[in-house]
Amino acid sequence: MSGKKSRGSCYMGLGGLKGVWGMHGLRICAALTACFVLTIAGAASAQQNQDVSPDDQLAPSQMTQPMPGRAAEPASAPKHSAQAAKPPAAAGASEKPGAGATLKTVACNGPFAKDSSNLRLAITFDAKNITYSDINVSGSPVGSSVIYPKDPKRRLEIWWQNQANRNGIYLILINGQSTWVAPGGMKLGLTLADLEKLNHKPFKLKGFDKDHNATVSDWDGGALATLQGGCKSGVTLQPDSKASPDSVSALSADKEYSSDDPQMREVKPKVSEVLIGY
Repeated sequence: MSGKKSRGSCYMGLGGLKGVWGMHGLRICAALTACFVLTIAGAASAQQNQDVSPDDQLAPSQMTQPMPGRAAEPASAPKHSAQAAKPPAAAGASEKPGAGATLKTVACNGPFAKDSSNLRLAITFDAKNITYSDINVSGSPVGSSVIYPKDPKRRLEIWWQNQANRNGIYLILINGQSTWVAPGGMKLGLTLADLEKLNHKPFKLKGFDKDHNATVSDWDGGALATLQGGCKSGVTLQPDSKASPDSVSALSADKEYSSDDPQMREVKPKVSEVLIGY
């Protein structure tokens, strides 16, 4: 099965932002509903420092997102002395002890609050663990901060509403091999049954697109429809690599299915990307 995703198609998984990924075809497309399907539509702005409208919506691997023009980079955050006192642990970054990559949790507050900034991330996680760079989304450069860029299991990507000042979180992306956990317990590798357990009930999702991505379209009033802190979630799933191609193609992307649909369960999809946005 192909696992390709196009960073720039409208993410439709942020929990089912109906009519809104939903940070890529990132999927979040029109009006906020209980769930989150983020669209970042519209023509790319030629103006620098343009903020993303909070009314726009996101969703994973479905986001057709015309982004603001490239902004001049602000002065880098001052480096802290090795002897400087470490700041207290932030509310949004709890750690579980253990060897190897440390499991972390994203919360809709602390360093991941809507009004956070690149500077706040640098203070919380240490500036040496933060990089800022442009990524290509539908042909437009988008400013992105990455936490632990060299550690695939701790990597976390954050897009900013204000490109010039690098503040105002727009989208947080958990993908690849990341072990970060999103609000409500969402993380990579979960099955439909796992998500139903977190949501406390079945939910709705779109079928698989040409890149074999399915996205949650509606949490159907479940626990994941409303997250503490006011953020929204988008989820992308991909079928099991051993699933029959015919079985996958039979689940059309232009149709909506229940998570407990036998046909959908047969291809054993698992979460391949989680988006958190405001």
